[in-house]
Amino acid sequence: MDLTLLIFLLVYLAMGLGTLPGFKVDRTGASVVGGVAMLAAGSISAQAAWTAIDYSSLGMLFGLMVVSAAFSVSGFYAWTARRVAETHVAEPVLLAILIAVSGAMAAFLTNDVVAVAMTPLLISVTLSRGLNPIPFLLGFCFAANAGAAATIIGSPQNMIAAQKLHLSFAGVSEIAALPALVSLPIIWAAICLIYRGRWKWSYKPPETIQPSAAGEAVEFSVAETVKAALVAAAVIAAFIFSDWPRELVALSGAGLLLLSRQVSSKDMLKHVDGNLILLIVGLFVVNAAFATTGLPQKLLGHLTAIGIDLNQPLSLFFVSAALSNIVGNNPAVMLLVPYLQLDGDVNALGAALSLGTHFSSNLVVFGSLAGIIVVERAAANGLKISFGEFTRAGALVTLATMAFATVWILLL
Repeated sequence: MDLTLLIFLLVYLAMGLGTLPGFKVDRTGASVVGGVAMLAAGSISAQAAWTAIDYSSLGMLFGLMVVSAAFSVSGFYAWTARRVAETHVAEPVLLAILIAVSGAMAAFLTNDVVAVAMTPLLISVTLSRGLNPIPFLLGFCFAANAGAAATIIGSPQNMIAAQKLHLSFAGVSEIAALPALVSLPIIWAAICLIYRGRWKWSYKPPETIQPSAAGEAVEFSVAETVKAALVAAAVIAAFIFSDWPRELVALSGAGLLLLSRQVSSKDMLKHVDGNLILLIVGLFVVNAAFATTGLPQKLLGHLTAIGIDLNQPLSLFFVSAALSNIVGNNPAVMLLVPYLQLDGDVNALGAALSLGTHFSSNLVVFGSLAGIIVVERAAANGLKISFGEFTRAGALVTLATMAFATVWILLL
């Protein structure tokens, strides 16, 4: 048990820090190595490891990633960014438009893919107007995280929770959509307060900032965008109105989009986050091995004894929020969902889990994959967003949105 516990702690240390101290191993590498180490140490059998991997969750995630990627290769994201850039309005109004667009796209097109596609474009369009990109990137990132809380397809962790807990699309959105919607003007107000008078560069922008033109180079295809929109709408409708297996619905949608006469399947598949899928596979194995020690069950017993019941929405909301900022929101959900009971109001639990992991993840860069993507993609384009600057804005956003969500859950 000691070796199993050590492997588990090292893996989640890497989840929190972003790397394994002393090694050039990122989160995905740590997850894969941890899974292999659990097998080598005899903490879990090969058969149990295969069984632990939830292929239905992975199928749904992969399928929806392809659906979202179709909007990228069709030029929709680049077209949207250009339309925003061409809107001649004051900076706060531009921020409001950007936040609304980000929140809406994240709710239905997966926040991480939206973050990958839009970040370089936003740097480009803000610089072209002589604006400081940072407040707009932060508003976009925070809105992508908050908007994704509205639906079970807004983020990878929501998809995993939906499959594990058998959540209803309409049931979760009925509870989570309003807080997600209200969070958007809260984010706008917080960014406007923090960056008032600092919308433009107060000095010459660093010459190192050279936004990638890769996204802008994609020619907008109305036909491919319409095709992607129709497939996405059909997938969502099937989630809401049918009892067909969600992974098959998502994979069927992906298959239809990969069959194209204009867009290469290779170009579309390169937008699928294979690293995230590998990370999730490794964590399924690591978490299953750790569960065999009996320690999670004992910890849950201790929490219940002091009045923290994870099967109560408010408790789950706060525990998931805290855990997200320690190990990240995807690992946090994967740790918690196996121990939630399915005999209560699972949609309320799913909504609390979604709101907790999304709203809290705006506090620190590594709280969400979207935050990491925005900061790293900005750095790749020569724009540095420091940990302190991210958290200074993120703390106000997190406190305000978490406070509203707490009141909302209590009223339920």
